[in-house]
Amino acid sequence: MIGVTLVAVVVSFTVSASAGLGGSLILVPTLALVLGTKEGVALAALLLALNNVVKVFAYRKTLPFRKAAVVIILVAVGAAVGAGLLVAAPVEIVTIAVIASFAFALIAERMGLSGVRSVGGPVLALGSGATSGFSGTSGPLKGMALRQLNLDRSHFVGAASLASFAGDAAKTVVFAQAELLVSSSVMIALLAFPLMILSTFAGRSINYSIGEKGYTALFWAVMGGYSLRLVFGLFA
Repeated sequence: MIGVTLVAVVVSFTVSASAGLGGSLILVPTLALVLGTKEGVALAALLLALNNVVKVFAYRKTLPFRKAAVVIILVAVGAAVGAGLLVAAPVEIVTIAVIASFAFALIAERMGLSGVRSVGGPVLALGSGATSGFSGTSGPLKGMALRQLNLDRSHFVGAASLASFAGDAAKTVVFAQAELLVSSSVMIALLAFPLMILSTFAGRSINYSIGEKGYTALFWAVMGGYSLRLVFGLFA
């Protein structure tokens, strides 16, 4: 179990530090498979929160606090609410809503609908936190919410790190109070921490080297991966 978890940590957090998000794409289903859904989502929240501390440090020179403040706050609020609904959440309905919201946001961006995007950003941020709280995955909505801020790739990853930390920290508190995090979770987190550091700085090097066009391709690849995972989840 620990070996599989650590491999997932390295892959997940390298992708996350490169694209700004994507950590939960591999980590959450891996841990859910190994530990069960609730325990897997809870441990993933703890690991992702710790990793985002490392990412915030790595991208400390490009943290757009003021520009991303609304998204950060709404992600945290949504995550706390969603975590409380973990047990009773209707997964199929949530999945369909996430995919529909992602498609709508993509169309709005491609068509240059600035009015829709300015309103949609906060809504997507709140929705991303809520879906992350009870499914462990907020990637498509969080990515599209941050996309509305028109940041370059380094500031985007900085903003994503702040928003992700806020959401994952809020979830971790709720899960700890519900006793979904046990002593073995803390042990795994301690073992994974050095790998988080190595993976984060490896991912940052990738982010710095690929250019804006390369980053855009990476971003949409991660978004596509999230969407495919959600679609497959409907038929699992």
